[in-house]
Amino acid sequence: MTLASSSTASCRCRLTSLRSVEAATTSCASCGRLSGRCLKMRVRQAFVSCRLDYCNSLFFGISERLMNRLQSVQNAAACLVTGTRRSDHISPVLRQLHWLPVRQRVDFKVVTLVHQSLSVISPPYLADVCRLVADAHERRLRSTVSRTCAVTQTYSTFGDRAFGAAGPGLWNSLPWHLKDADISYCEFRRSLKTFLFGQWGHGAV
Repeated sequence: MTLASSSTASCRCRLTSLRSVEAATTSCASCGRLSGRCLKMRVRQAFVSCRLDYCNSLFFGISERLMNRLQSVQNAAACLVTGTRRSDHISPVLRQLHWLPVRQRVDFKVVTLVHQSLSVISPPYLADVCRLVADAHERRLRSTVSRTCAVTQTYSTFGDRAFGAAGPGLWNSLPWHLKDADISYCEFRRSLKTFLFGQWGHGAV
């Protein structure tokens, strides 16, 4: 079983468990400080998101069929939390919840790993394959200013999925303000999520 299939099966199992405690969260909300929806979102995060995001950088470049299976899990969780019918259009629901779709979550994870690598807060095996053009001694002055990463050359679709190719490639596609060396990790994550939401909203991803 592939990692994508394993994650899908695990998330669906957790969704089944989540449905079984839905009544309990509603009951708790009636006598506590949190709303039923807030409780459901917190339980959903514990049951589903942690598994859906587990090692999800490895999902970069997987087939559309496998990506759709993972997306269907997130869609089911969004419907459960909001009470939306499965036949309704899911994109407005995800935007309402401020949840990035699975494909954008994968891109988010990969790019944050690149940021950590360039900030020297990642393991050496990742930092070694994320080098700025200036550090790679390549003669591209403009790229040096814009903090462009050197992309590992590959010769196959499978090779394109490797972090040394996928990570720098995604990083280089970011707007210049996200590649600022002075931006903190927390601010980078917030700005990156906003950027990916903007791309998704305009149909770019």
